[in-house]
Order: sequence, then structure tokens, then C-alpha cells
Amino acid sequence: MSTADPRLSINQATIKRADLATALRVTAEAGIEAIGLWREPVQEVGLAAAARMLSASGLRFSTHCRSGFFTMPEGPARRASLDDNRRAIEEAATLAAAGAPGSTAVLVLVAGGLPEGSRDLAGARARVRDAIGELAGDAEAAGVTLAIEPLHPMYASDRCVVSTLGQALDIAADFPPHVVGAAVDAFHIWWDPGVLDAIARAGAEGRIATYQVCDWKTPLPADVLLSRHYPGDGVIDLGALTRAVMATGYDRDIEVEIFHEDIWATDPAEAVRRTAAAFAAAVSPHLGIRAAADGALESRA
Repeated sequence: MSTADPRLSINQATIKRADLATALRVTAEAGIEAIGLWREPVQEVGLAAAARMLSASGLRFSTHCRSGFFTMPEGPARRASLDDNRRAIEEAATLAAAGAPGSTAVLVLVAGGLPEGSRDLAGARARVRDAIGELAGDAEAAGVTLAIEPLHPMYASDRCVVSTLGQALDIAADFPPHVVGAAVDAFHIWWDPGVLDAIARAGAEGRIATYQVCDWKTPLPADVLLSRHYPGDGVIDLGALTRAVMATGYDRDIEVEIFHEDIWATDPAEAVRRTAAAFAAAVSPHLGIRAAADGALESRA
């Protein structure tokens, strides 16, 4: 078994073609201690079975991806979306309870894009805040943190009207930090000239629910969703972002989340190995003294 950075978590999207059993196995065999799961593979086996599989793997659970998508006007579709989000909250709580000590009950929310025919970004963002207001009580009762994930502005029309960390924090501000936080994803926020100040604000407010890394490299593919690369293979200053996040006192797992057809086509065990090596080279040097990181994790156990 190799020795991976103890802060590294494999987000299941990185090995999307692997089923849940395979994802858990190759992650554990690589000496990685944590995994972030996606709803679809969990639902394929059923929540109870997924929880048992996670428990047997010995891995920490870092996040549940993803829910949200509630920018539509009031009506049956919006009600159905909110009900699905409540199911996702239950999933996150169950999986966090099944994970190894140090697991975190974090549900990542992607807001959703503009409703068809709409140009009203402000109205869509207001509906995001309203939806979170409806879900906050459910999340708090379940012990789950809702992590609003801002996405790069190129996704604003069809996927996420929340484009900056500052916008996510403004929405979260009406709720307790343990109930609503933010996902700090390097891929989506690296371009923002105010990103370091926003990270400092998120830390001061206690709202960094998860930190995710990968890299950005041009030219982008035709499907821009599939444009993420291994850490260190692109232009993102992961050192500066990671140091900024660490400076806030963030002590949770750090996920690598990659969407790329070539990486998905790689044998999952090899993709995990490459991910661990890339993380060690591009991210680990900026985490501070390894012993301090280990101590932070042990204190959560």
C-alpha cells in the first residue's frame, strides 16, 4: 500500500466510470483515507447498502455530491426539486455516520442555471436563497452542512447562477455557519481577482465546508464541463489558494474532483494513483508541516 497525503480525499467524480464498490476499493488500496461520494452511484446500490459498504471500507466520508438545482419559479418542478434535496440531506447524514472517524456531513449544492427563456440572474439568485431557507431546518435537524458551490461564470446560464465565492457567502450569511457554508473549488474561483479576500472572509465566518482542487488548462473541450485536469497540469496557482485556505484554519479533507473523458477512461486504480501523486506535488507542499496536518485529523477522530 502506498502512502498518500492524509488530507487527500478522492471525489468519486474523478473515477466516474467506477461503481461504488470499485471506487471504495481502489481508494483504500491506494492508501488514501477519505472519499467524497456522488448520489447516483449511492442510489444504484441503495442508501443502506452504500452506508454498509462505506463503513466496511474504513474510509472517511468528506462530501456528498450533489444537490441543488432550484432556480425555477414556484410550481411542481420546484417542489419536486426541494423534496429531492431533502432526500439528499438524509443521504449525507447517513453516509457521514457510516464513515470512519473524522467524516463530515457536507452536502454540495449547485444552484442551477437560468430558467428557460429567462435573463433574470438576480431573480434566480433570490430563488436560490429562498430554497436554502426552506431546506436549512431540515439540514440542521440532520446535522448536515449545505455547501453552496459557486461555479465559473461560463456555467451561469445553464448550471449555476452563483459565480463567485463572495456571492455564495452573501447567500449563506442569513444562516448559521454549521448549517450553510460554501464549497471552495479551485477550478471555479481561481480567476476571481478578489478570491483571496473571499477565502479569508469565508474562513473568518467559519463557512469553508469543503476545499476541492484540480486544474485548468486551455484550450477547453467542446463540452466545457469536462475540462478539469490533475492538479499541477494547468495554470491555477494552487499554492496560493491552498495557503489561503490553510491560513483560515481549515482542517478538513481536501478533495480532488476531476471531470475529464481521458481520465475517466483510465483504469480507476491508475487514475487514483496519478491523483495522489499530483496532489503530493502540487498541493501537499502548501499544507504546512505534515505532523500538524496529521494532528488536526487525529483531533477530529
